[in-house]
Amino acid sequence: MTKVDIISGFLGAGKTTFIKELISKVWKDEKIVLIENEFGEIGIDSRFMQNSGIEVTEMNSGCICCTLVGDFARSLKQVVEQFNPDRVIIEPSGVGKLSDVAGAVEEIQEEAHVQINSRITVVDGKKARMHIKNFGEFFNNQIESATTIVVSRTQMMTEEKLKECVALLREHNQDATIITTAWEQLSGKMILDAIHHGHNLEEELREAHSHHAHEHHHDHGEHDEHHHHHGEHDHHHDESCGCGHDHHDHSDHSHGHDHHHDHDHEGHHHADEVFTSWGIETVHKFNHAELADTLKMLSMTDEFGTVLRAKGIVEGEDGQWMEFDMVPEETEIRQCQPDYTGRICVIGTELKTEDLERVFGK
Repeated sequence: MTKVDIISGFLGAGKTTFIKELISKVWKDEKIVLIENEFGEIGIDSRFMQNSGIEVTEMNSGCICCTLVGDFARSLKQVVEQFNPDRVIIEPSGVGKLSDVAGAVEEIQEEAHVQINSRITVVDGKKARMHIKNFGEFFNNQIESATTIVVSRTQMMTEEKLKECVALLREHNQDATIITTAWEQLSGKMILDAIHHGHNLEEELREAHSHHAHEHHHDHGEHDEHHHHHGEHDHHHDESCGCGHDHHDHSDHSHGHDHHHDHDHEGHHHADEVFTSWGIETVHKFNHAELADTLKMLSMTDEFGTVLRAKGIVEGEDGQWMEFDMVPEETEIRQCQPDYTGRICVIGTELKTEDLERVFGK
């Protein structure tokens, strides 16, 4: 029986970095397959786990959810049969609903000889309140469905703010284990112990699930799914896309700009009804200072729409390649190894694609 660990987290929460931590500290002696789900237009290879020997399956252009449960079932079965791993890690898109992913796995547990071991959600502690307020349907689902919650960026938070964050999370999940210590400080055993507490909750969920006839009604959307295999290195896809509508609210946010998606009715939305993705491949050589200024504009203003995540790998004017990440109010540019071409992906709501094309599509 292959163990399945689902590791979710909203856009930019740091779930891929946490997966790297798990693989290096907790599951380093196991044979692992990583399934990454992303429906942005352009995948970005961050090389976070390059040369780690992890087999990777990508699922692009579709969310692991009700609409693709059949395709996902085939992918998971194929991965188990082909690689016979000890463990499959599923990294859903940043705006995927954890309950949908878990439900898709539960549907085929017996058939694929797999069993959910843990449902982990990584939460950016500094942005939890904002995300609950603005994207509650997606963000709350990840919290409510988790057996272990990992709070990232706690080293940047005051004790008071961290307490407030934990209280917010507890409003949505009374039972999950919550990790608040910066994971860099934790030993593999400590992380494993926390997940084990969550695993006990998972067993309770499994028992409850077995007592119900699980009927899922699936809406079949027009999604295309592309399935690729990559041996011996990992492609990092943290995000997702869609097209949608949103309202801006500039109150109740200590650092300036706040993004609010307002639901007129309680309903179930797919991510592609709310979130938008724009991406390009590019051979342009970027000036480091100009790129930093552009990312700062994306990060701090609504000039390009509501940008929740931007990432890319591009060549610099000096011949050095640069990898960048952006979430609201935070940007990072770092040197990296050359890639086969430059790529950029931006995720948000009501993106102004012509303006993005103007500054990036040179």
